[in-house]
Amino acid sequence: MIVQLATPGVQALRPYAPGKPLPELEREYGIVDAVKLASNENPLGPSPRVLEALRAGFGDLARYPDGNGFELKAALAEKHGVDPAAITLGNGSNDVLELVARAFLSPGSSAVFSAHAFAVYPLVTQAIGARANVAAAHDGNDGPRYGHDLDAMLRAIDNDTRVIFIANPNNPTGTWLDRTALRAFVEAVPRNIIVVIDEAYFEYVGEPDYPDVTIWLPDFANLLVTRTFSKAYGLASLRVGYGVSQSGLADVLNRVRQPFNVNSFAQLAAVAALEDEDHLHDSVRTNRAGMQQLVDGIQALNLSYIPSVGNFLCVDVGRDPDEVYQALLREGVIVRPVDNYGMPGHLRISIGLQEENQRFLQALEKVLAA
Repeated sequence: MIVQLATPGVQALRPYAPGKPLPELEREYGIVDAVKLASNENPLGPSPRVLEALRAGFGDLARYPDGNGFELKAALAEKHGVDPAAITLGNGSNDVLELVARAFLSPGSSAVFSAHAFAVYPLVTQAIGARANVAAAHDGNDGPRYGHDLDAMLRAIDNDTRVIFIANPNNPTGTWLDRTALRAFVEAVPRNIIVVIDEAYFEYVGEPDYPDVTIWLPDFANLLVTRTFSKAYGLASLRVGYGVSQSGLADVLNRVRQPFNVNSFAQLAAVAALEDEDHLHDSVRTNRAGMQQLVDGIQALNLSYIPSVGNFLCVDVGRDPDEVYQALLREGVIVRPVDNYGMPGHLRISIGLQEENQRFLQALEKVLAA
């Protein structure tokens, strides 16, 4: 079999499973008004400025993108107060995570991350042939249940550990780490280990003790912060993200980055999105209102959930989650199973528009009553 010719890590790999697309559901079930609350997308969509920038860019469709991403790097450098050489552009922040694995992991080395953390961390580790040291998450006694246990992560470090992945806030749990605890952790990690703080949902968090880790970068040559335009900025289909670090780390990542990995339209859209702060604020306000709506509805159904600071909520449906998921599909509502995260009984629901959230809550009540 061809698969036996692949490297051992790839042979055992299970590909990342994205949320079910709306057209697929509509084809399978003949539903024409389905609602997708599965992939943590921005229900408001992109800024109007983004649409203008995209229309203006069609004249250069035959040209290769700017492989260095000059305009976007300049805009991001200004945003974060860093040199453009400190920026690494990616085809989504997922791409930057893979660059880290390619640059710093190898067979015989290990990566540390938490149980119930973003699925891409084990995927990129295994694909390289490195070993995953998975730290147990909090059980709810000394920290939020399913949340990162930083002491356990420090204990998981071995002599061959080269990378640590931390999602703050974490997907799919929505749990987060405060400034004091996370800073102490980064300071405790040996400087020959790359620490990746994945801040894909940064813009949604309003907690006063939630840190912007980019301001710590001058103190740590081994620190990388990743961000994305796929969530709060509403550019998921264009796939554009980035990393911020000291320039030495960015230089290493750019050595393994594919040429033209961020297309011209993604670059144009990202620059335009950064310029429209009003749209970003509207997106955050919509998310907070939707989160409250969803929490109120879940509590009214007497279901438990994991408190979240992202744009999604993990709910314990109290029974086989796959049965509930399949029943919700038949009601025209797509949510996200999280059985692969070791969270029995849970489904993850993205925050949508008010009417989309209500559609989900009504469908869930109907499914549970049946």
